[in-house]
Amino acid sequence: MNISQRISLLLLFSTFTIQAQQLSIDDQFEDLIKKSNSFQDYKVVKKEKIYKLRKNVSDSISLLEENIVTISSEIEIQNSNINSLIIELDATKNKLTISQGKENGINVLGILTKKSTYTFFVFFTLGVLLLIIVVLFIKFKSGFDIIKTTKIKLDETDEEFQSFKQRSLEREQQIRRKLQDEINKRKS
Repeated sequence: MNISQRISLLLLFSTFTIQAQQLSIDDQFEDLIKKSNSFQDYKVVKKEKIYKLRKNVSDSISLLEENIVTISSEIEIQNSNINSLIIELDATKNKLTISQGKENGINVLGILTKKSTYTFFVFFTLGVLLLIIVVLFIKFKSGFDIIKTTKIKLDETDEEFQSFKQRSLEREQQIRRKLQDEINKRKS
């Protein structure tokens, strides 16, 4: 056999194999039954055709098994990816919750409080401090007024005392003069 005959045989065989592989398993069985001879109620099938069909079925089964294994491994990989994404999503949700809590709150002395509570507390404290300042100012003012009034009264009392002292001194001087006059009168 020369090379051209070998190539043509190889092409013929590969064409038949490709044709057989392109047909489904059911079609191959149908083709085998049609091409087989009949003998009474039996079909006579050539051994090589059955072997070829068996090889094709075996190849199809092994191909399907390989596909099943491949698909199973892909499913496992996807399941592990899904699980890792679920874990990552849960972590992201937790971080989001914490971030929203921090956004809606203020850290005061290590305690996370809501902004509205903090604002209320700050304005309440400012109000109380302002009230204390007003009360202290009023007390200071009234104390200052009392001191001013007391000082004025003290000055008036001091003036009265000075005037009383002056009068008392004058009276005492008059009484001494009278006494001296009396003493002088009696001596004379």
